[in-house]
Amino acid sequence: MPRLFVAIDIPEALCTFLHTMGRGIPGAKPVDAAQIHLTLRFIGEVDGGMAKDIKEALNDIHLPAFPLTVCGFGHFPPRKAPRVLWAGLAPSKELLHLRNRIERLLVACGLAAEQRKFSPHITIARLKNSPLKRIGEFLAGNALFRSEEFQVSTFVLYSSRLLKNGAAHTAERSYPLNN
Repeated sequence: MPRLFVAIDIPEALCTFLHTMGRGIPGAKPVDAAQIHLTLRFIGEVDGGMAKDIKEALNDIHLPAFPLTVCGFGHFPPRKAPRVLWAGLAPSKELLHLRNRIERLLVACGLAAEQRKFSPHITIARLKNSPLKRIGEFLAGNALFRSEEFQVSTFVLYSSRLLKNGAAHTAERSYPLNN
């Protein structure tokens, strides 16, 4: 059964930069630059029929392309020992509109509604026993980070296979946004 998620690809140069930033903390395992993305909706394992329905349903999204900017960093969970280091995004009504449209279509396909609040972020590293002081210094030192704006002109349905060294993602289908 395929394990699926919907995401936006990040420009290659920005992925390389974010991968480098993910190495800045002891105990951090940076996400491979080729795997960096912005998840819009994690779907999980579905059978082949549902996967086909999802692929077809996402064709019904006809929205304009829009700009995004990466800004600031943070970690999850926010009040416990940090396990994930992430880059944030500037507020975007267009991003939320796309994500909400995807959510409605997936629910119409028969998937359960996502219960977690959408918190747009780009995972850049997994943390294990990273010193809180170093995480705090990293966050404070990069609080004003802001990337150049980039244009989002497609979103992608990915399948994911869990491997020893992490997940391997395969683009199943790309969906264009209107320019």
